[in-house]
Amino acid sequence: MLRKQQLAAAVVGLLVLPLAAGCSGGDDAGAGGKASKTTSVPDAEQAAVVAPAKVEVIADLTGCKVKIRVDADELREGVCHTADGDYLITTFPKEKFKLTWLDTAAIYGGKYLVGPKWAITAKPKMLEPLRKKVGGTIQSVGNGSATPPTAP
Repeated sequence: MLRKQQLAAAVVGLLVLPLAAGCSGGDDAGAGGKASKTTSVPDAEQAAVVAPAKVEVIADLTGCKVKIRVDADELREGVCHTADGDYLITTFPKEKFKLTWLDTAAIYGGKYLVGPKWAITAKPKMLEPLRKKVGGTIQSVGNGSATPPTAP
């Protein structure tokens, strides 16, 4: 039991450390009065450092309360309903599962926001604002011969 608690504490520490490192403690002057070379990290870069994350963590970064609709060994998927539109957040336990998912998504074509072990399916106009919040890259896949899945 203690080992699990230590592991959990270590994981939380690794997730929080990059976020704390990006925070400033006040002015930019160091101990000698000179400006320090520390710069704050933009939100998207912080998110990229934290990823891969759980569906709930990514949803929180995007400002939505997610509803999990798939909880399987190969992936977890949640749907977010917002005023700007609905989108799906999918996470994967291994990068190979994400790559297989993207290969399958190629039959639908389109653009997806993709990060390490996660992907977001949304209308193209929503991808850039979401990327600014969670990081990742916008990827075009396939030729679009079928209708992509949508949030219910």
